Amino acid sequence: MADAFVCTAHNGVSIMQTHPEPSQFGMQLWPMAENGQKVVLAAASLQAHAFKAVMRYHIETLAFLKHRCEQDAKLADDLIAGPEFNDAFDIFSTFLQNATSEYATEAGKVAALTSKLASETARRLRNEARTVIEDAAAKTVA
Repeated sequence: MADAFVCTAHNGVSIMQTHPEPSQFGMQLWPMAENGQKVVLAAASLQAHAFKAVMRYHIETLAFLKHRCEQDAKLADDLIAGPEFNDAFDIFSTFLQNATSEYATEAGKVAALTSKLASETARRLRNEARTVIEDAAAKTVA
């Protein structure tokens, strides 16, 4: 396979340009490079969305941990303020009951976030794949 060379004059300067000839499969090389570039851009987009998803997990996790640390500090304050052992036992059992409930609620939030992110990722992958396939088909036909 050879490239076609074309000489043109522009403002008195000769310029040699190369134009790829169609390959044995009837496709030019440059459209394939364009499709490769689109695939790379789609992969970069997927990585950016994955990074954003991880950041959403971090935000949710840190907000929950902040709340739990505040509750731990409140437990210490309540234990110090209680005059008797029975009060301390009630305070601690209430704390554990609330903590268990909050951890279960947080697990539900994380599961919902995971489901939402998986759905968004699948949708993006389908759209990117469809775009790449349509572009490849259009370049092949052209």
